[in-house]
Order: sequence, then structure tokens, then C-alpha cells
Amino acid sequence: MHMDPKIVGLIVVVILVVAAAAMVIMQRRKAALRSRFGNEYERTVREHGSERQAVSVLHEREKRVEKFHIRKLDAAERDEYAARWYQVQSRFVDDPRGAVIDADDTVASLMGALGYPMADFEQRAADLSVDHAHVVDNYRAAHEIAVLHRKGQASTEDLRQAMIYYRSLFEDLLNGRKPEAIRKEVA
Repeated sequence: MHMDPKIVGLIVVVILVVAAAAMVIMQRRKAALRSRFGNEYERTVREHGSERQAVSVLHEREKRVEKFHIRKLDAAERDEYAARWYQVQSRFVDDPRGAVIDADDTVASLMGALGYPMADFEQRAADLSVDHAHVVDNYRAAHEIAVLHRKGQASTEDLRQAMIYYRSLFEDLLNGRKPEAIRKEVA
């Protein structure tokens, strides 16, 4: 049985076109994830050892977070959290160590009120990275300082930096700065 060389050539061309299209789709997919997740994309690649695995992990995160019932706070809740944060910040001058613990607790409480599950820290940070990738590094850094603080190993300057990190995350969460919301405001 002998195939016509034109048919064989056509099959090879179709296979090459499909392969090229698949590569382009994968590159666009990676670029979209890299753009959406920023530093979190690179951190996930390092953590999982390959871009392919990182892409899979990030897509799974997106699917997980889509199932959450993330909501916006009503005006009264926003005012209550804003007042609570003001108290936390005010406390820093007299009690930086206590203020950092309160900041961590306040951010966790706000995340819970918004609808994020309050699993372990790493899962919270991963979930948060889906809609707040640009501040999740701050959350990780603040948490690391809080852990050092609980061990008695954080300086006042470290605590000050943790407060700055927590504040950026808190403001982002309080203002509902999700990528979809940002796109809608621009449009």
C-alpha cells in the first residue's frame, strides 16, 4: 500500500500547522498568566520547577477561587474595617509589636468577611494571588515578619515594614481591587 506523496505532504503540513498553533496558544496562555500573576507567576515556576507545572497550578488556583463567594463589603462594613485599621495603625507608635499582630488579625478578618476561606497561610496567599497578585508579595513578606516577631526576632524597623505591607494589602482588599473591577472602571 503506497500513499500519494501529495497526501503525505499535506498531512505533514497539517500536523506542523496544528503544532505551531498549539505552541502559539500555550505562549499566549503563559503570557496572560504572567501578566495576571506578575511575581507570583515566577515564584510558582521556581516552587514547582517548571513553567508547565506552574501554569497548571495557577489555573487550578483560578478554578478554586471561582468557586468562592467573594463579595464586596457594604458601606457600613467598609467604614467599620476602615475605623478598625485606623486604630491598628494608631497603636503602632505605642505598641509596634501588638499593632503588627492586630494588623495580621485585621487583614485575616477582612479576607474572611470578603469570602476567602481561612485555611492555612500558604493557601490563603495562593487564593489571594488570583485577584490580588500585585500585593500578595506584601502579604507574604508581612506574614514572614509577623512569624519572626512571634519568635522575638523582628526589629522595630521590621515591624514598621510589616505594617506598610499589611496596609497595602488591606487597602487593596477594602477597595475591592479585583482585576475585573479594574478593567470595568477603565472601560
